[in-house]
Amino acid sequence: MADHLTTLPILFLDVDGPLLPFGEGVPGTPGLARLDPTHGPWLKALPCELIWATTWMDDANEHIAPLLGLPQLPVATWPDDPDTEAVDARQGLHWKTRGLAALAGTRPFAWVDDEIGEKDRDWVAQHHGRALLHKVDPRHGLTDADYLELDTWLREN
Repeated sequence: MADHLTTLPILFLDVDGPLLPFGEGVPGTPGLARLDPTHGPWLKALPCELIWATTWMDDANEHIAPLLGLPQLPVATWPDDPDTEAVDARQGLHWKTRGLAALAGTRPFAWVDDEIGEKDRDWVAQHHGRALLHKVDPRHGLTDADYLELDTWLREN
């Protein structure tokens, strides 16, 4: 099975915003009560290797995965490199961008987050190539339309 996973595209998945929408009104920390259990079947049906890409880190496996019926997923980690982070911030890059592209290596990847910007898309296009940076509206989280777009892209890559 591990060999099968290494041939699939990767989907790097953020939690706050995409899975736990903030809703309308004042931004803040979304609660687990906002987690829609239908995300589980959608995520399991996608042809990819799912990897958490969230500040929840391993807590996503403890608190989110069981509620969605997901297995324990790998967790993306980033090197603690303040100099690179400062350069990226000046360039307008999200702090996850460079690290996720590095973790993907030569594999195609989709990244689902509510904080992706054009600078991130441009950087990934120049330094990686086969990637979909999918920005989710944090008021609503992932929708059926988002899943259909992700499914189409993942099947083509």
